[in-house]
Amino acid sequence: MESNNKHNWKTKLHEVIYEADTPAGKLFDVILLIAILASIVLVMLESINSFDNKHHTFLNIAEWVITILFSLEYVARVISVKKPFKYIFSFYGVIDLLSTIPKYISLLMAGTHALVALRALRLLRVFRILKLARYLGASNQLAAAIKASRAKIAVFLFAVIIAAVIFGTIMYLVEGEKNGFTNIPKSVYWCIVTLTTVGFGDIAPVTPLGQFIATVIMILGYGIIAVPTGIVSAEYTKASGSDSGKLSDEEVVQLESVQLNTQCCVNCLTEQHQDGAEYCYKCGSPLHHNA
Repeated sequence: MESNNKHNWKTKLHEVIYEADTPAGKLFDVILLIAILASIVLVMLESINSFDNKHHTFLNIAEWVITILFSLEYVARVISVKKPFKYIFSFYGVIDLLSTIPKYISLLMAGTHALVALRALRLLRVFRILKLARYLGASNQLAAAIKASRAKIAVFLFAVIIAAVIFGTIMYLVEGEKNGFTNIPKSVYWCIVTLTTVGFGDIAPVTPLGQFIATVIMILGYGIIAVPTGIVSAEYTKASGSDSGKLSDEEVVQLESVQLNTQCCVNCLTEQHQDGAEYCYKCGSPLHHNA
């Protein structure tokens, strides 16, 4: 009986902490996100000297309260799974640990408390709460389009680099050291900045010929910006279109179909199960305590 009670409370704790489909799980994740946001705001306020001088004690106590809560949450996540090390070394496990320890480290090393801003990474959990997974179908198509375009984009970037080296060398010869183009690498740097339409203004051509070349580079830069967009757009159209010659109907359906549940296996922490699944597709363990 004692073993069953232990199993039951661990299972219920797991569903509250790891699931977002139950009312308790949603409430837990919402409270967690509010605490994360509050912690980030506290760190930002603490970095304002005038505000910190007036409210340092309050900020410190509040940060310690949140840190302790996060510590308890981390321990609860570890003890509520059958394979703790699976969670500890997972992506979220590492993020949770990194977002908890900075305040403790600040006791030994001054200034490291600002690292609690790493807690912003935990906001990734909002995808589970708000069901933003429904947009992953479109994002999968975009990722496939970018992947299909990588060779063309690589060739394009290589051509841009070559153009930057050529124009940079020309500008070095035209302007020379007296006008700030002290060497070819610095001239290439200026060309890249101009080609990307950033224009820091730390170096500028003075001679008429140099200004003419700079004008050509600027105009060329506007044309260059549109090229990668066109390449990816073309591949995206192919990926999302039903008449695509590269993707079969089955592959298109696979890209667009995304399950919206957040069920997490208590045994192996595997996610992305089919809606309505009762057992983990990876290890076969029941996904519900009453299964």
